[in-house]
Amino acid sequence: MDAQQIERLRTDLSNAGYTVERVRGLWGETADAALHRGNRVVAVRELDARRGVLGAEPIATIATLFILGLPVPADDLATALPTLGLDGAVALGLITAPDDAPVLPLLDLRPYAWVDAFGSGAWWIASDLGELALGHELGEQHVLGVGGASMTLSGIILPESIGTALDLGTGCGIQALHLARIADRVVATDISTRALELAAMNAALNGVDSIEFRLGSMFEPLAGERFDRIVSNPPFVITPRIEGVPNYEYRDGGLVGDALVESVVLGAADHLTEGGIAQFLGNWEYRDEADGLERVAGWVDAARQTDEVEAWVVERDFQDPAEYAETWIRDGGTRQGTPAFERLCAAWLDDFAARDVTGVGFGYVLLRRGSVSRDEALGTPAVNTVEGSSGSVSIEPMLRFERQHSQAGSNASGLGAHLAACVTARDWEAALDDAALVAERLTLAGDITEERHYWPGDEHPTAMLLRQGGGFGRTVQLGTALAGFVGACDGDLSTAAIVGAIAQLTEVDEAALLGELLPQIRRLIDDAILLPAP
Repeated sequence: MDAQQIERLRTDLSNAGYTVERVRGLWGETADAALHRGNRVVAVRELDARRGVLGAEPIATIATLFILGLPVPADDLATALPTLGLDGAVALGLITAPDDAPVLPLLDLRPYAWVDAFGSGAWWIASDLGELALGHELGEQHVLGVGGASMTLSGIILPESIGTALDLGTGCGIQALHLARIADRVVATDISTRALELAAMNAALNGVDSIEFRLGSMFEPLAGERFDRIVSNPPFVITPRIEGVPNYEYRDGGLVGDALVESVVLGAADHLTEGGIAQFLGNWEYRDEADGLERVAGWVDAARQTDEVEAWVVERDFQDPAEYAETWIRDGGTRQGTPAFERLCAAWLDDFAARDVTGVGFGYVLLRRGSVSRDEALGTPAVNTVEGSSGSVSIEPMLRFERQHSQAGSNASGLGAHLAACVTARDWEAALDDAALVAERLTLAGDITEERHYWPGDEHPTAMLLRQGGGFGRTVQLGTALAGFVGACDGDLSTAAIVGAIAQLTEVDEAALLGELLPQIRRLIDDAILLPAP
């Protein structure tokens, strides 16, 4: 890769104003939405109309070639990339330029904007041409660009400054770029040489020099190494392992069923530092006599046999076998209603039937290696067990498995900050016994509202709900006592004082009320709905 040519490309893209906002402005919101559905006709029509008035604008030429995947006149591209030039674009593998013919794209190259807990910014990301530009199914060595799963994963990364990070199965390198925002050093691995080449190109194009790229499958290139953070969008798609079914490197791990995700759960702790965290996406199968989340919990239990591992697994979606097959056959570019589609669908359903699969869950897995001491949990977020006055005293491990299938709340900078707040809050409450917790003052998180429902004319509500505006957008049903408690949590009074006042007002036994409310209070803390008062 020619660093000078990359620098020239960066200059031209910058001078053309090749940003998400300006590209969207070229063809408008309606065309942009159509593009996300795989329809470029609306965008082409808008650009044609614009070109008739303004001529061949550099940004329009670049977007037509690299986003819409359509040929452009050589002279127009030479004008759009004056520093790099056509020869430079050919040398970088961006285009093919036949003599006396329009220029054709060889890569997808588009702007990508992001917002995280530390600010906002934008990059340019190169990947292989998609189905729309190719006009046919994807190749098995296809290197995917930034998709929905990529953005989901980058959004859940805990926004904490760390020393070292690993992007396991980097693809086009998008997670490695995000990790470079929080880590001093990043290692990115992939089984695909082409993926590593494109990932290295993207890092160079965006001026990121803290990433080391390594070739190899899963953890193979990392013998003996440990990292503070592991992030992975692994090839978790469950695909029949039979001849005639495409095996896409970017999504298919080559193992039967959900064994690939199981292997990541079992292997991650061996490459985490003490207190290090792994975050990855995954699928897990539901079988006739086995709940999907319970199977994941079983993998975590197996990992805990050899290492201290904590887990928080959140299932975000569920599909029946037919839905799942349709999703991933279509993802590869095979159209419904064709003989190829029906043949592939039958292969998927046969594969599921062989293991008695009744559905597939999708979600997030967070693993933490090691234990957290009470001293750490009550102070700053912990990463190592601390020797207290009575020796090393670790809190109860975090082992949390839940389903959150509803739409998440509003998280402008991603879900990661909320996850970090939940982990910290959970460690804090787990470090306190009941006597210590009732002495603490609590406050309500700023995104929480209360909703009350009444029958017309009734004085008392028939239902009271707490709604979380951010995070997972949780809804918590309140009883009278818990509603009174939450309403009084402004940081002034201790938990014991509030419960005592409610007991007096409602004329119930204070000890019994405390026993009823404390488990509910702990759950609200775990979900970052109630927080320790400053």
